[in-house]
Amino acid sequence: MSIHLRSISIFTFALLLAMSCTIEGQEWQSKELRTEYHGIRLVRVADGLEHPWSVAFLPDGRKLVTERPGRLNVIENGNKTRVSGLPEIYARNQGGLMEVVIHPNYAENGWIYLTYSKPNNQGETATTLIRGRLDGNALVDVEEIFKQDRYSSPGRHYGSKLAWMNDGTLLMSIGDRGADPPRAQDLGDHAGTLLRLNDDGSVPADNPFVNNPDVLDEIYSYGHRNIQGLVVNPETDKIWVTEHGPRGGDLLHLVEPGNNYGWPIVTQGLDYRTQEEFPHAQARRMEGVTRHIYEFLPTLAPAGLAMVTSDRFPRWKGDLLAGGLRSERIRRLVVREYQGQYEVFHDE
Repeated sequence: MSIHLRSISIFTFALLLAMSCTIEGQEWQSKELRTEYHGIRLVRVADGLEHPWSVAFLPDGRKLVTERPGRLNVIENGNKTRVSGLPEIYARNQGGLMEVVIHPNYAENGWIYLTYSKPNNQGETATTLIRGRLDGNALVDVEEIFKQDRYSSPGRHYGSKLAWMNDGTLLMSIGDRGADPPRAQDLGDHAGTLLRLNDDGSVPADNPFVNNPDVLDEIYSYGHRNIQGLVVNPETDKIWVTEHGPRGGDLLHLVEPGNNYGWPIVTQGLDYRTQEEFPHAQARRMEGVTRHIYEFLPTLAPAGLAMVTSDRFPRWKGDLLAGGLRSERIRRLVVREYQGQYEVFHDE
């Protein structure tokens, strides 16, 4: 299927599902699925993977697949080959080896970007970004180009989604890390933010807070709980994200530079234990906090977001596909804008 490079994750969720090789307890090689407008076919690509997290497509048709326990694989003709040369990865709970993307100019420079949970010697971790190049079955020229400013525990809410903007800058999400949600409102902390970096990890000169001594320069937006879906519209450069709420409150946001998206002082979700209002929440909406575009009901548990750009799916073109973890579904979102207001329709 022909898919725009910047939206190459369009069927990552479906591909990872295919790699798991079972549906409803039955092994399968291919499965036909019907949707409102298009039929699709899932074909088993590879098996034997443990918690596959992300897929990147190389120009020659091979696929790079991360396994959360800390393995990077090359998939070719159904066969998987382990890639050596990765750094020490702390793979526990939600942490491990996570995102993989390739540079927009991969054919010229060969850069592959990976996010993972980096340990210190005190049992804590930090969301970290590296890049390297493939040399046979080894990752070489490995560089650590970004690490969040604070190690912490427990092993939750790493974010770690990556997406390229049209100007060649790289977006990277970092979750609130779970234990201390108000970190997402602290502009001196990378937790709970969406970052914007140059391809070498340096700070773009036009980032929204770059001249503010009280704010970390990498921050592009903040007040995020845990962004697990991230895509950039290749025509408009608009940034769409899906992120986890607590119990309920999974949201779709249109991200603007410098904006506050509210977590945890504004949330649509409830406390896990009590099923009452989240302890830090002050309101469901608030002046100065950018309101979500769409709330997923029932809960989605976001896992990847993509935009359909292929002519192979004309009735879906321009729509968003939002993957779900616990929900085990892909939801198609039809977003319509009128005079600056957005309306969203969905299809399972």
